[in-house]
Amino acid sequence: MTSTNKMSNYRWVICAMLFLATTINYMDRQVLSLTWADFIKPEFQWNDDDYGTITSFFSIFYAVISLFAGKFIDWMGTRKGYIWAIVVWSLGACLHAGCGWVAVRAEGLSSVDEFMLMDKAAQISLMGLTLSVWLFIACRMILAVGEAGNFPAAIKVTAEFFPKKDRALATSIFNSGASIGALVAPLTIPVLAKQWGWEMSFVIIGALGFVWAGLWLFAYDKPTDCRFMNETELAYINSDDGAAPVSDEEDKTFVAGDFSIIDCFMYRQTWAFIVGKLLTDGVWWFFLFWAPAYFKELGFPVTTFTGQMLIFVLYLIVTIVSIFGGYLPKYFVEQKGMEPYAGRMRAMLIFAFLPIFAMFAQPLASYSVWLPCVIIGLAGAGHQAWSANLYSTIGDMFPKRAIATITGIGTLFGGLCSFAINKCSGMLFTYAESLGADFSFFGVVGKPAGYMMIFCYCAVAYLVAWFIMKALVPKYKPIE
Repeated sequence: MTSTNKMSNYRWVICAMLFLATTINYMDRQVLSLTWADFIKPEFQWNDDDYGTITSFFSIFYAVISLFAGKFIDWMGTRKGYIWAIVVWSLGACLHAGCGWVAVRAEGLSSVDEFMLMDKAAQISLMGLTLSVWLFIACRMILAVGEAGNFPAAIKVTAEFFPKKDRALATSIFNSGASIGALVAPLTIPVLAKQWGWEMSFVIIGALGFVWAGLWLFAYDKPTDCRFMNETELAYINSDDGAAPVSDEEDKTFVAGDFSIIDCFMYRQTWAFIVGKLLTDGVWWFFLFWAPAYFKELGFPVTTFTGQMLIFVLYLIVTIVSIFGGYLPKYFVEQKGMEPYAGRMRAMLIFAFLPIFAMFAQPLASYSVWLPCVIIGLAGAGHQAWSANLYSTIGDMFPKRAIATITGIGTLFGGLCSFAINKCSGMLFTYAESLGADFSFFGVVGKPAGYMMIFCYCAVAYLVAWFIMKALVPKYKPIE
C-alpha cells in the first residue's frame, strides 16, 4: 500500500468487477428464457406449465442455497467464496447443453428429430414431468447453487470497499449488470442459437464465468492488503465510522460464534430486509423469465428483429433509469443533510411508485406493442433502483462481518417469492389458455387475462413492502 495524499480510486475497479460478474450472472439466467419458446420447446413439446416448473425449481433452489451461501461467503471470505460461486454456476450453465443428448439417449432414440416426432404422452416420465424437464431442473439446480453466492459476495465486497454514503451508488452500478446482462442477451443469445444451436449458446455464455474467475484472482485483495490502494483511499473507505479495518481473525471469530443465522431473526432490521425481498424479488424474476414469451404472445418472438429490439429497449430503459437509484439517496444525504438510512428509505418510496404502471401494460398492448415494452421497462427500473437501496440498508444497520449472512437470508425469502410467481404464472397461463374466452379478468380474456393478473400484483408489491418495512424500522437503528 502506497502513502500519498492524492487518493487512489481502486475501489471503482473492484466495483467494475462486481458489475461484470452480475452481468454474466444474468446472461446465464437469460439463456433459457430466450431459447425455450423458439428452440427448445419444439424439441421437447413443453407447455407454459413445464417452463414455469423449471423456472420455479430454479428459484426454490436459489432461495434455499442463499440461506447458506451468505454464511459460506462470510466464512470463506470474498476472494475464495466468489471464485467458488462463479465456477459452480458457470459449470451448471454449460451442462444445460447436454440435456438434449441425454434425453435422446435415455429414450433409446438415434436423433433429436426422432424425439420431436414422439407424442408428448410418450415422453412423460417420473411424477408427470417429461425427462427433458427433469434434466433441465437438475442443471438449473447447479446453476442456482453457484448464483446464490453472487449477491452476498458482491454486497460484502461493497461494504468492504465503500463508505456508507457511497454504497447505494456502488450497489446500483454493479446491480445494473443485471440490466446490462438482460440487455445484451437478446442481441447475442438468439443469434448464437440460430447459428450453432441452442446448446452452444449455453456453452459460450457459461464459459465467460471462468474468464472472470481468473481476473478476480488477480484483482481482489482486502483493502488493508491491496497493493493498488493507498492510505488516503483506505482512510476514505473507513471515514463514516472511524473504525479500524477488521482483520481476518476477527471476521472468523464473529461469524463462527457471535452471530448465528438464528440470531439474525431476532432483529426487526432483518425482518424489514426480508419483507423488502419477499414481496418484490419475484416481480423482477417474472419480467426476466417471461418477457420474451409475453412478446411472442403479442406476435413478436425473439427470432424476429422486432422481438429482439423489444427486449433490448425494455432493458435499456431499466439500465438508464435504474442507475439513478444510487444517486438519489446520495443527493438526500449530501444536499439535504439526511442520514443514509432515511435518505435511502425516501428514495425507495419514490421508486416504489414506478411499478404501478405495470397494471396498464396489458390493456395498452392492443394499441402498440411498444407501450407494454416501455411500461415493463419502467417497472423493471423501479425494481433495480429499489433493490440497490434495499441491499444498502444491510450495510447501514449490520456489522460488515454479518452482511453476507443477512443478504443470504433475504435472498432466501426473495427466492420463495420468485418460486411462487413463476410456478403460478406457468399454471395460470396454461389454465387461462385452455379456457379461452371463459377466463376473464378486468375485461381481458383468455391467456392475456393471466398476464393481467400477474401485472396487477407487480404494480402494488413495492408500496406494500415499503410501508411494512417502515413500520418495522421507522428510523435508523444499527445493530451493535
